[in-house]
Amino acid sequence: MIFQPAIIALLLASLVSAALLAGAAPYALEIIRFWDLRSGSERQLALERRTYLLSTVASFVFATQVVALLLFVFNADRMAAMIVGAMCAVGTLSVNNFGFPALISQIVLFFAAVCWLIINHVDERSPDYPLLRTKYVLLLLLLPLVLVMAALQFRFFLGIKADVITSCCGSLFSEENEKLGGALASVPVRPAMIGFYSTLALAILAPLYYRWRGTGAYVVAALSALAFVAAIVGILSFLSLYIYEHPNHHCPFCVLKPEYGYGGYWLYLPLFSATAAGLGIGALQPFAARPGLSERVPRLSRRLAGFAAGMFLLFALIASVMIARSRLVLLG
Repeated sequence: MIFQPAIIALLLASLVSAALLAGAAPYALEIIRFWDLRSGSERQLALERRTYLLSTVASFVFATQVVALLLFVFNADRMAAMIVGAMCAVGTLSVNNFGFPALISQIVLFFAAVCWLIINHVDERSPDYPLLRTKYVLLLLLLPLVLVMAALQFRFFLGIKADVITSCCGSLFSEENEKLGGALASVPVRPAMIGFYSTLALAILAPLYYRWRGTGAYVVAALSALAFVAAIVGILSFLSLYIYEHPNHHCPFCVLKPEYGYGGYWLYLPLFSATAAGLGIGALQPFAARPGLSERVPRLSRRLAGFAAGMFLLFALIASVMIARSRLVLLG
């Protein structure tokens, strides 16, 4: 099982990412302590050469982890055919106690990595590198998350046994299940639908307002995170039912399968992209008043706001089309 190409790729990506960031940490500390752009000392010149390498390494690591989330979910879905009792990615992730923690850590790292890449983008396009110390402090803060994610993935993949009977999505996301999956699946359809569309509407309007007035960056970030949660709840409680045309099938992973037209990818890609862009606006806001960034940060934030609004709108439209095309009737 461990020798599947996708598993090897994911483990290598995790191992290389953790090793590169751990190796870069001492140099990041040195730059944080001794960086002085006004100095012409030999140490400063060495730090300036080193920072190009560190930024490239960190950008590679975080860009890799952005892509790794998609590969992780895709691989979990494909591996279901090899595990007894598994019907989709849920069965794969339930084969031991490290599957879902590995997925959650990968999702958290995805959003954190995008925010770091956005901050790094602004810093590298400023002549005096005003965010250099900040981005390396953030790199050090993200190092434990990368290490935890790598450890969880190793424990998950090494612990997979094809002959172990696992749980299927029907039991995990059943309304009778008293755990979180069952609680989310049992949310009544009408309130869930109202919360789904009203939160998405706010998540679309807030970045549009930001593009117009240039204020409310933290509101955009908060609403983006809230819309992400509301969207996941909506998928679990009612949207999945419309997609499967079945009143009791709440799985958020079966939508990735070819028999449903890979509809999950059409849903999740714009949702994750929009949420990441909205969070990126909030991540940039503390630096909007920095000298040299007063124009660059708002300009990039406005572009991110337009992208976030467009992706949330696309997600809402795709979800609405899926509901309209369904033959299932949930609301009288």
